[in-house]
Amino acid sequence: MSKLNSEAANQPSSSAFYRAVWRWHFYAGLYVIPFLMMLAVTGLFMLWFTAIAPEFGERLTLSPGSASLRISEQADAASNAYPAGKITQYIAPLGNQNPALFRMGLENGDGMLAVDPYTGIILRDVPQANTWNDFFTRVHGSLFLGAKTGGLGDLLIEIAAGLGIVLLITGIYLWWPRNGRTLGDVLVPNLALRGRLFWKELHTSIGFYGSVIILFFLISGLAWAGVWGGKFVQAWSTFPAEKWDNVPLSDQTHATMNHGALKEVPWALEQTLMPVSGSKEGIAGLPQNVPVVLESVVALGRAIGFEGRFQVTFPSDEKGVWTLSQDSMSYDSPNPTSDRTVHVDQYTGKILASVGYADYSLPGKAMAIGIALHEGQMGLWNVVLNFAFCIMILTICISGIAMWWIRRPSKVFRLGPPPMPENFPLWKNAAIIAVLLSIAFPLVGATLIAAILLDVILLSRVPVLKRIFK
Repeated sequence: MSKLNSEAANQPSSSAFYRAVWRWHFYAGLYVIPFLMMLAVTGLFMLWFTAIAPEFGERLTLSPGSASLRISEQADAASNAYPAGKITQYIAPLGNQNPALFRMGLENGDGMLAVDPYTGIILRDVPQANTWNDFFTRVHGSLFLGAKTGGLGDLLIEIAAGLGIVLLITGIYLWWPRNGRTLGDVLVPNLALRGRLFWKELHTSIGFYGSVIILFFLISGLAWAGVWGGKFVQAWSTFPAEKWDNVPLSDQTHATMNHGALKEVPWALEQTLMPVSGSKEGIAGLPQNVPVVLESVVALGRAIGFEGRFQVTFPSDEKGVWTLSQDSMSYDSPNPTSDRTVHVDQYTGKILASVGYADYSLPGKAMAIGIALHEGQMGLWNVVLNFAFCIMILTICISGIAMWWIRRPSKVFRLGPPPMPENFPLWKNAAIIAVLLSIAFPLVGATLIAAILLDVILLSRVPVLKRIFK
């Protein structure tokens, strides 16, 4: 038995529990740190390509003309660029000095065209699915391991986010002042220290000050994941389509309006069924003598209160609907409480359904704001905050690695985790915590139980593994 193990065995239960928590913190970090660093780095790139320099060209600056072209003329300019293509979406300009966007359905995938609304000139022509933002979004959400929510990559990241909560809780316990240290000692790091103590001061202080923000980002990320989010929270927080007064419904959900890795449909609506066109239902929208075309649908949007940038999605087939939407998830507005989605019958021009932020469930409202904060969609202050948060996460991870590197055993193939105290009297508490986590976060709880069993049964008993994990 090593000296450290011998000392741990003779410690009182409180010190033994500290050693055990330190060991769990180490193992959680072993899995979580690579994912946290990946999420922070890809998050930084996503911030750049969405809030600062979006690749579709919606923030290009124009010299406003005396009058803009009709919407139909702008659409004709986009269609002339791809005669064999089909316009599937119109996105109004952010302001009078910015271009309009048209999404074109092409043989080899969708394309995004930025059109000068004053001249009809195509300012930018970008494939929708091959941008840098699309690349980093796919890495951030799925590691390219399964394109859909619930795929292998999504599950691995969900486990990492859940274990991140375990890492946070155990980290706060380890941070808590003890052995003569005061609260002031841990709140103000002593950066004059050197070596492992310097990295520990940096790690604990930054981790504590960022703990609330870290917890927010982990929870908001989990709510978008496949198991905890899609199967539990989102499923019972979805807006009920039955509220749309006898309107016939499709078998497709709003999630079908998302484009690849880009999540553009509000979280509270993703699993809500779409209405269909062709019935006599609905309320007054376009006058009966007005054709239901892009020009008139955009005019209807303005008439019912859509201001600034909003999106008009064309009917997908003969039963599809025109959809007008404005939400922060699509970067239409920096105010998530102004979310609004309206569906219009493609034949009658009647409004079939309308839902806004006020109609969301409480979790739906929380996610509307949470996702906007998570993605830096609420203005420059939000971008700066998220940038600082990503740097903070990288600092915590790097300092944790540095602490391990300095403390690690000199022998090769040894991870050197903190030793589990012998005759540990509080192991049942760990099992209870794992069971509670299983109820709250099933995938995370199952992973934690498996890790505890692995540690107790294999890592501490099998000679080869015991040498590696000692």
